[in-house]
Amino acid sequence: QVQLVESGGGLVQAGGSLRLSCTASKLTFRDYAMGWFRRAPGKERRFVAAITWSGSSRYYADSVKGRFTISRDNAKNTVTLQMDRLKPEDTAVYYCAADPSGIGISSIGAYDYWGQGTQVTVSS
Repeated sequence: QVQLVESGGGLVQAGGSLRLSCTASKLTFRDYAMGWFRRAPGKERRFVAAITWSGSSRYYADSVKGRFTISRDNAKNTVTLQMDRLKPEDTAVYYCAADPSGIGISSIGAYDYWGQGTQVTVSS
């Protein structure tokens, strides 16, 4: 059974940084694009960032562009999200997801597998 397990969430003050990791098992990781999404309280799940299977292309939501960086290590089956200059509006549960097309897009429906999420709370 495919598993995506996120880690690295927590409580941080505005302006601080967090690094989220997601480790995949039971799938051919290098065949999948990987994405990060988030669900803020009372809101729908929204796209944050994605990276193609090779890592050659990365995509970001406008709200995080310039502050967040997505990367991957295919040898370790891991995708990370470095979050800098965090804002209170970044508070959400963050999910990683795997897209079998390999190209990494923002549509939730493109992703076959999802982690259980990790909470990020940014205090003002």
